[in-house]
Amino acid sequence: MAALVMGAAIVFSPLARADEFDALASGHFEDVAGAIATLAASGNPQAAAVLHALEGHQLFASSQGGLFIRQGENYVEARTGQPASATPPDLHPVRLNNRVRKALAGAQAEMELVAPQRDVRLKAATALYGRHDPALLPAIDHALSVEKDSGVRVKLEEARAATILGQPAGEDAQGQRLEAVHTLAGVGGLEARSILASVAASSVEAPDVRKAASEGVSAIDWHLRMWSVFQNAFYGLSYGSVLLLAATGLAITFGVMGVINMAHGEMMMIGAYTTWMVQQGIRATAPMLEPVAILLAIPVAFLVCGTIGVVIERGLIRFLYGRPLETLLATWGLSLILQQAVRSIFGPTNLAVETPSWLSGSFALGGMDITLNRLAIFIFSGLVLGGLMLVLRRTPLGLQMRAVTQNRRMAALMGIRTPRVDALAFGLGAGLAGLAGVAVSQIDNVSPNLGQSYIIDSFMVVVFGGVGNLWGTLAAAMALGMGGKILEPTIGAVSAKIAILVLVILYIQRHPRGMFPVRGRGVES
Repeated sequence: MAALVMGAAIVFSPLARADEFDALASGHFEDVAGAIATLAASGNPQAAAVLHALEGHQLFASSQGGLFIRQGENYVEARTGQPASATPPDLHPVRLNNRVRKALAGAQAEMELVAPQRDVRLKAATALYGRHDPALLPAIDHALSVEKDSGVRVKLEEARAATILGQPAGEDAQGQRLEAVHTLAGVGGLEARSILASVAASSVEAPDVRKAASEGVSAIDWHLRMWSVFQNAFYGLSYGSVLLLAATGLAITFGVMGVINMAHGEMMMIGAYTTWMVQQGIRATAPMLEPVAILLAIPVAFLVCGTIGVVIERGLIRFLYGRPLETLLATWGLSLILQQAVRSIFGPTNLAVETPSWLSGSFALGGMDITLNRLAIFIFSGLVLGGLMLVLRRTPLGLQMRAVTQNRRMAALMGIRTPRVDALAFGLGAGLAGLAGVAVSQIDNVSPNLGQSYIIDSFMVVVFGGVGNLWGTLAAAMALGMGGKILEPTIGAVSAKIAILVLVILYIQRHPRGMFPVRGRGVES
């Protein structure tokens, strides 16, 4: 055994040379902390790997000064990065305490702040903004002195300001702290507000610094309120987009046939369940198509709901024309039947349509968080509305539908088959409700009661915008969607609904035909 140890000493004695790695194996925390700073400043290509191993408790030392990084069951030499042909029997982990950890954090930050890759430097500067560690201030100052990229410099200056204000106030640092306060006031955000609020409440701060910090807090609060309004308005746009898809179908149905279809919400519900079934079917039969399942569900939901709408019109609605109360009661009963049928087939519990990866996530726009699925709903509703306008203005069916809307008797005398137009119009309205179901499946759970959450608001959109006018439907959907979401944080969801309803009633009293009135059956003679 003695020979083995002696042999080990002979083999590993070359590693005991004095270099920037040497003190890491000393066993003294002060020496290890000093070695970390020396290693970070040395520019050695192995420095980052060694410090990372030290942080992860994977750095081992021998009594002869050898340093090894453990990788699974094997070791590599820390100084060279080469696999170790043999390891000494007296390996022990290099220990850490708070001082070593602080030195390690500063060294890693310093190396990242001067890395050749801009993205690495930017990420490091952004991370330092939230740490407020005074020990990292020299590393930040050094990085600022050599940084050329303007974007990274801005982040470094913000991190420096947060770090300065994160340490106790000193009489000789009043100018620096005042400058840091102004910097953070310009940054904005909750992190900056928290720091400035602490400064403003501190009794040891200079009066000028406290006053500037208080003013900064007030300015940030104002900006946060404004961005909150914009954020709620964006949520309102996505909700209004769903209302737009649902209400365009109602506008066509009511505008062409004068039918109050209380089962329109159930067409949305069927569209959402169709989306779920398409996703499940693709997952079981062609998993490679699952990322585009939501796109494949769009035409399927339109065709399924459109076909059901034609069947409903031919089997029920056509017997009730001219009797609006009977159509309201009949379609309300039909909505209950459809809800119970779906509840019996799929069960009463909620189902979730999985959002594809390319629609997941979000991005920042100023102080707003723009979620991709809600943005996609807004774009989708715009495309559907544009396609519908092309159909109504550029196709024979659209021409016939507009003719029947304006004067049914005259259209029939001109040879237009009004029963066929009624069936196709009802099917088109139901298909549009199915598309609304596809959209709402991305922001809500799918359940048998899904349509009931949107049907009343959809009717309000149709009446408020002007029956049969798509531009009015667009304006009313966005106004009601955004108005409700903006009011909710202030007065609550229920009160916001009531306020919107009261405002719509007051407007309809003065403008009974809505914002964009069109000629309807009432002008027939």
